[in-house]
Amino acid sequence: MTKTKKHAEDTCPFVYLCRLPLSTRTVNHLADLLRRHLKVIRSRWRILPPGKIAVIVLAVLRHDQRLADMADMAGGNNVSESTVRRWRDELITLLAAQAPRLDRSLKKIARQGGEVVLIDGTIIATQRRTGKADRRNYSGKHHRHGLHFLVLTDERGRLIWISAARPGRTHDNTAARHDHILAHLRAAGLGPWRTWAFAAWTTTYSTL
Repeated sequence: MTKTKKHAEDTCPFVYLCRLPLSTRTVNHLADLLRRHLKVIRSRWRILPPGKIAVIVLAVLRHDQRLADMADMAGGNNVSESTVRRWRDELITLLAAQAPRLDRSLKKIARQGGEVVLIDGTIIATQRRTGKADRRNYSGKHHRHGLHFLVLTDERGRLIWISAARPGRTHDNTAARHDHILAHLRAAGLGPWRTWAFAAWTTTYSTL
């Protein structure tokens, strides 16, 4: 690597293309959320249409881009990095507002005749971070960096609820205690069925 102030000859801007597998339903859902939000806040104009903003944000989230890496995404669409960051944060907030509450989700399952739910933790892989967050996000079990989520599904495996993100090193049982999973299950009249360590969960639940 050489340090020089001279520019390479015959340079020109370019756009980096990548394949992003997305369903039309996913893009339309996010675009519709943004359209409704813009109507509520009475914002009539954005530099790009909601559909394209949705695709850009999904691409940023899918590839776990750091803030510094958004320059390519921004430049390729003739917007600033700060604009892409603002869109990302705006749409994450809109999606988070749709997340169902745990107690309401479990009571709905009980009203529909459900008797058990499946509980499991999962790691969503991320890039390595700088500083203390790097160590906290490393999962010794999965041998990679990521964020930990606790997931509840019904007997058929359909998603009921997903927790907030926690550091990747978080243990499933620790996350369950912090979210008071057993208390919510008891209040809804449901029994937990852990996909691993089933005996430990049922024993714990039966003694409470």
